[in-house]
Amino acid sequence: MSGEVRRFKERIRREVWSLLERRGVARFPRPVYGRIPNFEGSEKAAERLASLEVFRSAEVVKVNPDSPQQKVRELALNMGKIVLMPTPRLRKGFLLLDPSSVPLSKRRAASTIRGAFTYGRLVGLDEIPEVDLVVTGSVAIDRRGVRIGKGGGYAELEYGILRELGKVRESTPVVTTIHDLQLLDTEFPSMPYDLVVDLAVTPTRTISFEDAWKSRPRGIYWELLPQQKLEEIPLLRELAKRVKKAKHNNPW
Repeated sequence: MSGEVRRFKERIRREVWSLLERRGVARFPRPVYGRIPNFEGSEKAAERLASLEVFRSAEVVKVNPDSPQQKVRELALNMGKIVLMPTPRLRKGFLLLDPSSVPLSKRRAASTIRGAFTYGRLVGLDEIPEVDLVVTGSVAIDRRGVRIGKGGGYAELEYGILRELGKVRESTPVVTTIHDLQLLDTEFPSMPYDLVVDLAVTPTRTISFEDAWKSRPRGIYWELLPQQKLEEIPLLRELAKRVKKAKHNNPW
């Protein structure tokens, strides 16, 4: 079944990437194939999200590092929110951006990947704060809010790490900003670790998905985790050691 799911997801990715390019709404970095696609109107989608109560009331926002969510990170900093940003491929873990440490004139720069390394700081597992809102990038979203990403599994790992640490709960809202073309009127097959979003925010509308929290991943599905990911991500290896130690100390 997992092979069938992977093939289905890859077909959807290629269809959406191609659609965005054909319709002329794909933006730099181009081509969008293999990426969380940047799109025309990403700033409007970010502003729409920032106007929602779920965003306004959040004090700590975890936002993915991809280009279409750059404006989300900038707006969060300008609204006085702490931004938790995963480093690309989680190679260096998480960066914490505190607006009190970022001058107003530098917040746009700080919302980029390079700027986040300049104005933010890398944090260890014990320094990660509790997160009030998760913002994730997507390639496609189905009618139930099931998400397809670019295929690396990093958004799921980021969420799983935070769940394992107790920094997000199943009730913590998960949202995505996408182009309208990325919302598909179909149902995706999914795996237990796949993210389901509560809200998809486009440049023109906000779509709510009921009971998305019921399908949240409970953490890292260690039995399904490729060994390669453990070898590549030091933070994940450290967490795996903690989990193993906790199970040894509490076998029941």
